[in-house]
Amino acid sequence: MYICYFDESGDDGYPQYSSQLFVLSSIYMHQSSWKENYEKIRAFRKQLKIDYEFPVKMEFHTMHFLSDKDPYHGKYSPVVRKEITFLFCELIAALKIKCINVVIDKGRIQRADYDVLENALTYNIQRIENDMNYSQLSDKDFLILSDEGRVASMRRVTRKIQRINFIPSKHHHGSYRKEIEHLIEDPLPKPSEESYFIQMADLLASTTMLYARRNLTNPRISWANRLLNVLDYGDELEMLNIMKPSLNTKASGRDDYGVVYYPI
Repeated sequence: MYICYFDESGDDGYPQYSSQLFVLSSIYMHQSSWKENYEKIRAFRKQLKIDYEFPVKMEFHTMHFLSDKDPYHGKYSPVVRKEITFLFCELIAALKIKCINVVIDKGRIQRADYDVLENALTYNIQRIENDMNYSQLSDKDFLILSDEGRVASMRRVTRKIQRINFIPSKHHHGSYRKEIEHLIEDPLPKPSEESYFIQMADLLASTTMLYARRNLTNPRISWANRLLNVLDYGDELEMLNIMKPSLNTKASGRDDYGVVYYPI
């Protein structure tokens, strides 16, 4: 069995919303790799405590950390915040995982009834399912864990796409029907402060958000000044390049990092 962890950046509201982009990221691994991955993260966090006095059990929330918000406010200089964030990127590259990032650009939506979360989650799960179909392992089923806030909405979507699911065709206009077969159980809640893996998914979603704002949208979207105190434009590319060994670049043939961007 595979274990999948989800987290997001931005809000999924539409047509009223506070952020133009919504990013949904997933990290997934075979159950046989879970313990090894966990121990690597645990060792990394212990070293982070030694080197930077970053508590082992403190949640790493990427945007809050980079923006110097509570509970990190005033504890780390901009230089140190950048160093720590890049170290987390190197950690992701060292884990036995795969990652998928989906971006929904609300500025391109043309239907008033467009369900942002449903589409983002469906696109992400479809690509995990595709990866399972190509897996050489016999046990291809996967289970989803996510922060508690959106589990009820995610449950509605996953039940729907297990019953009926249409996929846009790459070869002609229209779509074809292919239900999700390998997903088991409803998405299960897991508080992000209790899951290193959800915190890693948060880092991916945050990095993808920065990438999409500067490299996918037209016109480009500026970053907040509090972020620019720590990162420079272009750092998002370096972060994704560091994490690229763990990215499922086959998730999208239109993007070097496999970022799925809709609507197109």
